[in-house]
Amino acid sequence: MSVKRLFAFKGTLTNASIQHRLKYLVAAALAALVLYLAVFNRQRAQLDGVFRFGNSYNPLAKTITPDDNNHTIHRLTQDAQIQFKQLLAKRAISLEQAASRYRERRGRHPPPGFETWFAAAQESDAVIVEDFFDRIYHDINPFWAIEPARLRRMIKDEQHYIRVRDGKAWFISDHLELRQPWVQRWTELVQEMMPHLPDLDMVLNVMDETRVLVPWEEMNDYVAKEQSQRNIFHPSDAVAEYTKYQDEPTENDEPAIKVKWIGGEEHQYWDHYRITCPPESPGRNVSSLEKLDRPPVYPTRPMPFAVDGFIKNFTASSDPCLQPHLRGMHGTFIESVSMSTTHSLFPIFGGCKLPGNNEILIPAGMILDSYDLFSGGDSHGGDWSTKKDSLVWRGVASGGRHKEDNWWGFQRLRFIQMMNGTTIAQLEAGEDAAPTFVLPQREEYQSEAQKNGTLGEWISSFSDSAFVAFECFPRQEDGHCSYLDPYLELRDSIHMRDQYDYKYLPDIDGNSYSGRFRAFMRSTSLVLKATIYTEWHDDRLLPWVHFVPFDNTFIDIYAILEYYLRQGHDDEAYRIAEEGREWSEKVMRREDMKLYVWRLLLEYARVMDPARERLAFVNDLRD
Repeated sequence: MSVKRLFAFKGTLTNASIQHRLKYLVAAALAALVLYLAVFNRQRAQLDGVFRFGNSYNPLAKTITPDDNNHTIHRLTQDAQIQFKQLLAKRAISLEQAASRYRERRGRHPPPGFETWFAAAQESDAVIVEDFFDRIYHDINPFWAIEPARLRRMIKDEQHYIRVRDGKAWFISDHLELRQPWVQRWTELVQEMMPHLPDLDMVLNVMDETRVLVPWEEMNDYVAKEQSQRNIFHPSDAVAEYTKYQDEPTENDEPAIKVKWIGGEEHQYWDHYRITCPPESPGRNVSSLEKLDRPPVYPTRPMPFAVDGFIKNFTASSDPCLQPHLRGMHGTFIESVSMSTTHSLFPIFGGCKLPGNNEILIPAGMILDSYDLFSGGDSHGGDWSTKKDSLVWRGVASGGRHKEDNWWGFQRLRFIQMMNGTTIAQLEAGEDAAPTFVLPQREEYQSEAQKNGTLGEWISSFSDSAFVAFECFPRQEDGHCSYLDPYLELRDSIHMRDQYDYKYLPDIDGNSYSGRFRAFMRSTSLVLKATIYTEWHDDRLLPWVHFVPFDNTFIDIYAILEYYLRQGHDDEAYRIAEEGREWSEKVMRREDMKLYVWRLLLEYARVMDPARERLAFVNDLRD
């Protein structure tokens, strides 16, 4: 009943009639309030299962002082929490919502099979936010600029691929004896989606290193062409069935298009990579280093992705085009273990890539393995209050092919030296003990311990970081390394479940991505992350909410650790660790990886289909 109608009357009101109308008004107001609260609680319940409200759950909570609120890390954390809540408010809880938000964000109808995919997502209680799948469209959209027939000819003679036909999937290779074990993990994942995938051939990158590097100008043209083709056409024009593959050769078959793979230039990979950078970016017009400075040269100006020295934009912080100094501070650009690269857009799937690479991302095969190092096993660590107030790292000195004349530029070697208190103490004493790094010079990175000349002593009090193998080149039979022995020592390995007894777990790149990140995220410890590689899950994790980001030079690591370890912010570290663990159990499960690849393959099958322009799910729009 409208307010106008409620108050309409004729003649004079008696006291009784006034009281009657007031009672009616109060009752209507109460009913409206109950309805509002019901709607509010329903919306809140949708978020409550994936995000904590308030801080009451934290048993270590302390009073935040004004100085605490002014610290950049605290402000970044608060801003990220707000951003995350806004992201979760976009969660789709019905097929109609999901399809509508797809069209709004993608400019197309969803692909056929979308309704079956969404039903599987609901059955597995997946968190469906359209933004979480942005990576799929970043990877797939450029292929809309190439004719489907040409795309199929590109992959016609490839050696390693998963084939799907008539609702069944299997792996095909000319060299089954050479295939990596994670190929089987990928195949098993695709088989879990049967019989819901259309026919397709899925070429796999079985190397550690990423491979496709298309010049920025070409990619820009591909992206612009795809955007111009977007069309939400009338539902009556939609086609619901994918085109079946014809595997039997015919006289009209066109020959395969051979992709030119470039190899043997592992020490010049930067020169191949920089063509993917925008013309105005700092990295575009600088060449590979012929000789590495010792120690490496750090940037002298603040980075555009940082605030007061701390990372605000994690995506930008992983972009080498913005950081040409990384060509002398990361093994990928100094000398990778292997190289097989093309500058032509080519549909190949892989578990990680650099921001400038053009592979199609899927979850890395390693994290699909049940091996404890990558899965984390059944143990995820004890309560925060029972953990050592310390940091631990164990691993091999991977990251590329380090040698006597380049080893000091490699990221893992730098990190271990930076986390060795004895090395730092020697450096503070003026000794030439650390070829891999220099102590922070800028004020925002200098801890109180560094200012007091006791940084080495402080690092020794909490850091347990070392290599278990050097992997030098050429490899030495005794496992040692003549050029590393004067600076580094090997220690015994620590099982993953025992690493969870430490509060702080740093994660850094190896030959490419780090295979232990998901296991770390599922633990009850705090993950600190630095990387130049992108992975499938990046759009569903937020730095400062689920993990702590740090710079790929590692120059900010001391200031970050001082904030949590020495400035009374253990409760904030606990909160991020707990949020990261709980969130990873909601969006990084095997079910979530399957759903991601399932949706990706629907899009891939469509872009490869001769009838792709009209292939669409439109049932939600029909009466």
